[in-house]
Amino acid sequence: MEAVLSSDLQGNQGCSMMALSAAFLLGLAGSLHCAGMCGPLVLALPKIRPGTTRESTSRVCYHLGRMASYCLLGLVLGFFGHAAALAGFQRSLSILLGVTLLASLSMAKGVPFAGMAWQWVALIKAGMGGVLRRNSLASQAIMGALNGLLPCGLVYVAAAGAVSTGDPFTSAAYMTFFGLGTWPMMLGIHFSGQRLPTTSRLPLGNVTRIAVVLMAVLLILRGLELGIPFVSPNLPSSNGAPASCH
Repeated sequence: MEAVLSSDLQGNQGCSMMALSAAFLLGLAGSLHCAGMCGPLVLALPKIRPGTTRESTSRVCYHLGRMASYCLLGLVLGFFGHAAALAGFQRSLSILLGVTLLASLSMAKGVPFAGMAWQWVALIKAGMGGVLRRNSLASQAIMGALNGLLPCGLVYVAAAGAVSTGDPFTSAAYMTFFGLGTWPMMLGIHFSGQRLPTTSRLPLGNVTRIAVVLMAVLLILRGLELGIPFVSPNLPSSNGAPASCH
């Protein structure tokens, strides 16, 4: 019995590490999208003693604030995923999320909730405008946190993967690792002070669409429980039985 529990624990740990690795790679691969969308905002941040340690610290504070928003979002979504797992709906939720992501690719820009989204963006930008006039480490962290709350297709893709984990803390870690994957590109823009040259930019819309398709396929395969290690493992059952990655 102990051997079985130990095997299940190792399997769950393997699943978690695989999920976190996928989240990091999603952030890393999608960071070109981040550079195009958030690069101008990063370059517009007030400079705090350029070339000093304080400037570097301020940049780190900005991205830590952004990570905090991602982590909080993952934690909240994880509770919904956990409730679905306890109710025995984790498979259905995973498949539904995958289908929804695929369906979102064919939706026009003028979706029913577009007006609400723009109102949310306006509210966040208003908050950013007030903080932008300050010149402190705390204001940099707040700016990063507000940036993390802006609507972003790539964040939605990561959020879908996070909620499918079925555990609040794993979900929060998932979003944290996703955010870490965006750090190399964003810090590069921060410290170089330059956006990507126009000639070197990739079609950012295609990058996002590819990420959406890959995540959608993984979510659907996960929900189907085909017994494929790491890709389509057995999910927890309604009686709380542990998942297996083998």
